[in-house]
Amino acid sequence: MDKLRLDYWRAGLDDVPEEVWTHPGPEVLLLCDNRLTAVPARIGTLTALHTLDLGHNRLASVPPEIGALTGLTRYLYLHDNRLTVLPDSLGALTGLAYLNVGENRLAALPETLGAMTGLVELRAQDNRLTRLPAGLGRLTALRELWLRGNLLTGLPDSVRDLRELRELELRDNALETVPESLRGLPRLRRLDLRGNRLSELPRWVAELPSLEKLDLRWNDVRVPPGLLDELAGRGCVTLR
Repeated sequence: MDKLRLDYWRAGLDDVPEEVWTHPGPEVLLLCDNRLTAVPARIGTLTALHTLDLGHNRLASVPPEIGALTGLTRYLYLHDNRLTVLPDSLGALTGLAYLNVGENRLAALPETLGAMTGLVELRAQDNRLTRLPAGLGRLTALRELWLRGNLLTGLPDSVRDLRELRELELRDNALETVPESLRGLPRLRRLDLRGNRLSELPRWVAELPSLEKLDLRWNDVRVPPGLLDELAGRGCVTLR
């Protein structure tokens, strides 16, 4: 291993190796695809890290000390574990660009999420989310939001402030209407609404200036006359 990168991918680990704590200032720590059930509080001492991958393990919790890793500016992967809650201290990671907490058992995301203003991509797919934090709209740099396979019935009003959002995946949720908070998002290119409970497509969808792909499959949705032609005329592909 080089001096800045510790790679234990698929190393058959049950515990974090002791050398992690004695290694001089790693910037990348890969502990993915192991059998870890816990992460020691000492993780908060690795302040030089910009990338931490804990995906594909058996973690039931993440220690609050992870919030001390304010040097995490690139990637934090916590996907495919057994997490039911995330620590509020995640909000201290204001420079983090990519966060993946998908494929867990989360019923909610911490209200402090809105403080993570450096996020460019947030993945929280295949959880048990029934709502999103009210402060989600504070993530004004966010470009991609992946929420497939949850229990969402709506989105917070603050989503209207996600002016950089390009990709929004809401497939396989419990939406009965297209969230009004999406109206007017200037950069939204792809909107995936497959497998919800939509009954009607609002006409304002045609006002989304950058929309390139709209996926409505597996909904019994009524579309206002002429709306699909209007979308197609400006190059937007609609699947239904």
